Formats: sequence, structure tokens, C-alpha cells
Amino acid sequence: MTTRTTGLPRKDLFDIPSDIVYLDGNSLGPPLRGSAQQAVEVVSDEWEKDLIQAWNSANWMSMPRIVGDQIAPVIGVQPGSVAMGDTLSIKAYQALAAALDIRPDRRVILSDSGNFPTDLYIAQGLIDTLDRGHKLATPPPDEVEEHIDEEVAVVYLTHVDYRTGRMHDMDAITKRAHECGAVTIWDLAHSAGAVPLEMRQTNTEFAVGCTYKFLNGGPGAPAFIYIRPDIVNSIRPALTGWLGHKDPFAMDLRYDPAMSTERFRIGTPPVVQFKLLHFAMKIWDLVDMSDIRLAATRLSELFIEEVERRCPILDLVSPRNASNRGSQVSFASDEAYSIIQALIDSGVIGDFREPNILRFGIAPLYLDENDMVRAAETLEHVMKAEIWREPKYQVKKQVT
Repeated sequence: MTTRTTGLPRKDLFDIPSDIVYLDGNSLGPPLRGSAQQAVEVVSDEWEKDLIQAWNSANWMSMPRIVGDQIAPVIGVQPGSVAMGDTLSIKAYQALAAALDIRPDRRVILSDSGNFPTDLYIAQGLIDTLDRGHKLATPPPDEVEEHIDEEVAVVYLTHVDYRTGRMHDMDAITKRAHECGAVTIWDLAHSAGAVPLEMRQTNTEFAVGCTYKFLNGGPGAPAFIYIRPDIVNSIRPALTGWLGHKDPFAMDLRYDPAMSTERFRIGTPPVVQFKLLHFAMKIWDLVDMSDIRLAATRLSELFIEEVERRCPILDLVSPRNASNRGSQVSFASDEAYSIIQALIDSGVIGDFREPNILRFGIAPLYLDENDMVRAAETLEHVMKAEIWREPKYQVKKQVT
């Protein structure tokens, strides 16, 4: 995969059943065609043949660095500044702990009331562990900027709201935070691979994200953390694992951090997941994020128009202005869960979020105008025929 093209979608690169419209890539991206063979090759051509020698012969140990450098241009940073591994929750914890150490005389962590619950749990758990008088402030998302002052240690936000797709003005908020002396952390879970990002230009100290949504790395794919290069060697991670050591195989009993973002690595990389992600990231050699954004906006506008015309009882809760919206569209209904379940059974996969949100991810890598119309038509049928009233759609599953 080397030739960049503006041709979208690239359905030929994905394994998605032909009878499915997949509008849940903002939760779990679909597999690229060939992903299964990649996993097989790790086991049969690498592990089975070389056993432990594959850490060297198959370059297993270098995969976090290799994949980090693939992610770097997608989020607009330089090679070598992205560390890979673990989960988004762990990377958020590392970033927040390091950020609080940068501002030891301040006690306020500023987030918002729409943030993903895990991010808030991480913050409150760290506050309780440190027991140094920190507090977590969560004003409404549209009031965050006015709450940034000289008491704030860290502004800790998710760029694109997981429920509604509302998008923070990252540049304005980061600038305001820095004017007030605060550190910034941006969670890019619903941004990376969905909207153009220039994290280096934004000048944020930290960014974290997952790779199983719009980056299509597969369930359990490793997370990433970006640390601004000018500060990385002055901060110490709260979780100091052996692969963050400058010489892991020296087996030194004293932790001596790597002189790079690699110090934020912790434990052994999950090789199969890294190989799948490495394969999936090659698609970004073919496309440009500006083209992705233009296509996503066009498809989202079409989907909103079609749904509002066919299902006026549903309320749009995503920002109507596309410039304020990520790559998802959400509607509200008191019967949202049942409607989504009936819709899935009818061949259109979206998802539900509490308390009443029907959420649809718009990924132009594998979606086109026909998919948008078909999804809206199917939703109309589910609503008008009241298929969602069937008893089987009233029982909530373990994963909603």
C-alpha cells in the first residue's frame, strides 16, 4: 500500500458482510481484508517456527515503536513521540499523573460532565490515591473554557464527545489553558482516524487514544500516548515498567527511564494485536485525512437529512453545524435501546448509549451515500412498523 488516492470509500480493503451497513466503527472498526491471515502468520510463521527467537527474528520487540511511528502522522506529530501499549485507561492515568507533577502547587483537574466515564474514574481514583487535596471539576462541555483559571493544574478532556459527537475547540482551549499556566491532556478516542489532527501545532503536553475504533486495529488493540518532546525527559511515569527502562535487558534493579517517549511503555507488547494494528495502519498511506473529513461531513449531512425526513419523532442531539461535530451522528428517543436492537437485526449496525442515545459512526473508508440512504430507510421501517416493540428487543444485553 503506497499510492495515495482521494478515492473513497475503499470498501475493497475491508471484510464487511455485503448485507450489513456498519455504522459502529466509532466503537469497533471492522477488519481489513487480510487481517485473519496476519494473525495466522504470527502464530504459524513466527511463533511456531522461531518460538522465543521471534522476539528478534520477527521484530516483535520493535512493534510498539514501529506502530507508534505509523500513528504519529495521523495525529499530526513527529516520529518517535508516540509510545504504544496497554489500554487507553492506563495511558490516561500515566498522562494525568505526570501532568499533576508538572503543576505540584495546583489542585484542580478540569474536565467536563460529558466526558467518558472511565476518564473521570481515572481522575477520581488518582485523586484518592494521591490524597493531596486535588479536586475534579466537571462543568458542562460548553462552559469549560470559562472555568480555566490560575487554580487549574490540568485541563483533561475528550476531544469528541462519545455520546453526541460534539467537538471541543482544541486550539482555543489549549491556548487558554497555557495562558493560565495549566497543562492539557486530550483524549483522542473518537478523533484519531476520524478528524484531521495537528497535535504538535496545538502544543498540547499530552494526548492519548485507542486504536480499535476509527483506526480499525481490532478488539483489544493497544493504546497510544503522545508526550510533547520538549518535556518528555523531565517527567517520570507513575507506572514504571521494565520496557520503559533505557536498557530493559540489563535487568537493573534501579529504574532508569528511556530518554524518549518510550519511558511510558510498561509491559510486554501483545504481539498478535500489534501485528493486526500494524497491518491496519497501512491504509493511511492511501488516504488523506482532509479527504476523510470532507467525505464524513457529506455522508453525515445526508444521513441527518434522510433520518429527519423519515423519522421526525427522533431528536438530533449531535451539533447541527458539521464543524462542531466529529464523525458520528446521534439521535435521542425514549426507546433508543429497543430501536437499535431492532435496527441491528434488520442489517444496520449502530449502537446505544445511556440514557437515550442512538449513535451512528460515519466512517467514509467503507461507507457511501447508498449506505446512508439504506440505513435511514431501514430505520424508518423499524419505527413505522414498530418492530422495536417486540419483546426480544426489550431485554438489555451485557454489552449495549
